[in-house]
Amino acid sequence: MNVSFEDFIFSAETRQLLRGDVELHLSPKAFDLLRMLLEARPKALSKSELTDRLWPATFVTDANLSVLVAEIRAALGDHPRNARFIRTVQRYGYAFCGTTIDVRPSPSSRVAGDAACWLVTGTARTPLFQGTTVIGRDPNASVWLDLPGVSRQHAHVIVAGEQVTVVDLESKNGTYVRGERIQSAVAVADGDEIRIGPAAFTLRVVSAAAPTQTQ
Repeated sequence: MNVSFEDFIFSAETRQLLRGDVELHLSPKAFDLLRMLLEARPKALSKSELTDRLWPATFVTDANLSVLVAEIRAALGDHPRNARFIRTVQRYGYAFCGTTIDVRPSPSSRVAGDAACWLVTGTARTPLFQGTTVIGRDPNASVWLDLPGVSRQHAHVIVAGEQVTVVDLESKNGTYVRGERIQSAVAVADGDEIRIGPAAFTLRVVSAAAPTQTQ
């Protein structure tokens, strides 16, 4: 299972939680708890079910589970009173409540840090790496566009293996893919146009399965 939510990517296969290209560290039990909640989303799981699965044949109190939930929330920057990801179901248990995108990294995808796709405009090429790239007018954005009509955090481009997804971040002027304003996450492919405010880019993707030409 590989799932993205906001600028996070969770990979059960590699046991990694990434924010962009930065790996966040969870204890093994906290990682397993997050996996269970993601697998069951949006269904709530009871405290008894979670404790039985996390600590089989072992007596533990609800406090042990609360510690793990607090660890996950700290890693995700979540808060119980204004939950974006982990919802507390009073007197019952917990549920994952964030908006997610299922991603399927290719087994032959390149290692993290090795760009396999680019945003191209004119002769300029901006590399996109595995994980989430933030595009916007914020100087700390991964791709900084200091242009009128671009929001501070305008859009995400999520690269998982050879699959590329564009997500608008509720920008004022919208994000356009293939000439249409997107309302939800949209998968994009090699040659597609992505427009952020006045800036238009062409996505170019190098397939790991593409044959190498001999000159």
